[in-house]
Amino acid sequence: MEPFEVELTVRDYECDLQGIVNNAVYQHYLEHARHTFLEEVGLNFHTLRRQGLEPVVVRAEIAYKASLRPGDRFKVTVLLKRLGRMRFIFEQDIYRLSDQKQMIEAKITGVFTKEGRPVPPHPFEKMVASKGWNF
Repeated sequence: MEPFEVELTVRDYECDLQGIVNNAVYQHYLEHARHTFLEEVGLNFHTLRRQGLEPVVVRAEIAYKASLRPGDRFKVTVLLKRLGRMRFIFEQDIYRLSDQKQMIEAKITGVFTKEGRPVPPHPFEKMVASKGWNF
């Protein structure tokens, strides 16, 4: 499976007094890319919630390699992988488009819960099987 990609542009208000993207904003970029990926493959958070399933982040590992600045165009990649019986990982990277420099390397670990308890990621299993991907 090739990584999914979303292209974005840094907005002025996302930067701090140093003139670089605030570290917390990168999590918004990563989350936006994950949500866009899920929509593209036919999964929707609202639909999952109506089914009683809550996908939740349980761990975020982010390596900040370089800083984006106002106006920078960049892409966020998403690759979904299985981790054990219950967990899944979104491997994500952010690259500045002008020079393809890696700005962020992230691993976002999640689980599905139902009625407050972890459950196997069946929606991802079904989606991956329908696409012919490995999970």
